[in-house]
Amino acid sequence: MNGIKGLGLGFSEASWRLHSLCLLLALGSFVWGYNVGVLASVLAHPGFRETIPGYGPYRRGLITAIYYLGTWLSYVFFSRPAADLLGRRYAAMVGMSVLCVGQALQASASGLVALSMVIFGRIVSGLGTGIVSTSVPLYQSEIAPAKQRGKLVVLNHVGFVAGLASGFWVGYAITFWNDTHGYQSGWRLSVSLSFIPATLFLLGIPFLYESPRWLVEHGRADEALKALQFYREGAFTPSQIQDELTDIKRNVSAYQATSLKKWTSLFTNPSLFSRLWRAALLHFMAQMCGATAMKYYLPELFRVLGLSPRVSLLAGGIESTLKIGCTVLEMFVIDRVGRRVTLAVGAGIMAFALLINGALPLAYPNNTNRVADYTCVVFIFIYSLGYSMGFGPAAWVYGSEIFPTAARARGLSFAASGGAVGSIIVSQLWPIGIAELGSKIYFFFMAVNLVCVPIIFLLYPETKGRPLEDMEVLFGGYEGRTPSTTSLLLADERDDGDEDEDDEDERPGRPLLGDGRDVAR
Repeated sequence: MNGIKGLGLGFSEASWRLHSLCLLLALGSFVWGYNVGVLASVLAHPGFRETIPGYGPYRRGLITAIYYLGTWLSYVFFSRPAADLLGRRYAAMVGMSVLCVGQALQASASGLVALSMVIFGRIVSGLGTGIVSTSVPLYQSEIAPAKQRGKLVVLNHVGFVAGLASGFWVGYAITFWNDTHGYQSGWRLSVSLSFIPATLFLLGIPFLYESPRWLVEHGRADEALKALQFYREGAFTPSQIQDELTDIKRNVSAYQATSLKKWTSLFTNPSLFSRLWRAALLHFMAQMCGATAMKYYLPELFRVLGLSPRVSLLAGGIESTLKIGCTVLEMFVIDRVGRRVTLAVGAGIMAFALLINGALPLAYPNNTNRVADYTCVVFIFIYSLGYSMGFGPAAWVYGSEIFPTAARARGLSFAASGGAVGSIIVSQLWPIGIAELGSKIYFFFMAVNLVCVPIIFLLYPETKGRPLEDMEVLFGGYEGRTPSTTSLLLADERDDGDEDEDDEDERPGRPLLGDGRDVAR
């Protein structure tokens, strides 16, 4: 089993293809992130506030939270059927089209029905986002080699934070358009600019190969082989590509021979349910850590610390731009140190940053100490570092890789709905909490992050470097499951340097990745 040094890691032609195509796919998350980032400036725009009758903290919270009702509905009812029936690519296209309809409704809101148009547009955008945000990481995880999967799925989150930063910078630029026309139309232009990357995404997606795992599941093995060759050629030998296809066929056939294709199997099958509740809880924690508030209410938080409206948007742009660098760094870390370490360290960093932001305003109230205020600003940036190197990307990586092919779209969609629930809670809780409790609200989210650390280490098995077809080793699966050929190759590569090991260690079928008896429940 020699000759696979650097398996899947070299920058061959196929590797360049993978990275280029994942950059194109990241445009989908860019649009999602842009719409989140630009809303923060829209909510603070005087023209928008005048357009919405009776605008205040409760309506601001409603406009923010109602979007996540749309994403929750999408995750539970629409994103899975779209990804499984249409394929990962065309599901992403449908989702992006729906998202654009929602943005158009928001941008055209006016008159007595302005609030209704914004709310309905937010729901529609949420429906589209739910499909895009699941189909894209599904596609990325299913075309990526095991050793690069974390990095390539994190690239999706790079697109999100790049869009987030762009939304803040556009909002900051719009503040300079301060004549009458800018007052009335500036926020509408901000929302409408998302159509540019959305159009590029829609034009590029049809030229990609479909996911080989989806093709095998739908009886199109010849097309699946072509797709694998396209994504592996030069980094893997023809026999290794064929072995991977064989593993995929075996995995899909085994699950199709059972009743696990029914959506209820996620709740009735112990192996699938052990994955579902972990992924859903992870997405829920990723929002309850306070991230939703930091994304939508960041300019408001900076204003409380004494920054002017324009400088608050500038600071938001800088903070979101720093997230890009942190997430890129996470790309090169997550496949080395693993998912659990990045999640736990990120939660610890966020907890400490929230402690500082809760304590200093209590010690120096009413902006009486500028050093304390600026320290809080710095620690908001540090909070972003923790999120961008932890929950932000890792929750999507983990959720997209632990389910079998037959249940992957369904599992990730239900899991992501946990994040939507968390976002609804936080987007409603934060503005009211700030108004009623002031900086004490930070202590609640600090406690959430602290609780997350032991949960991660105690309940979440590590998945780094493991082929998708071998997740049964961690979570259990159908009877008679043995490690895949790909996993044996990877394990052999790790052991290849130990020349003096006994020959019996080389026998095929040994439990290199565990025998599946001590699986997570």
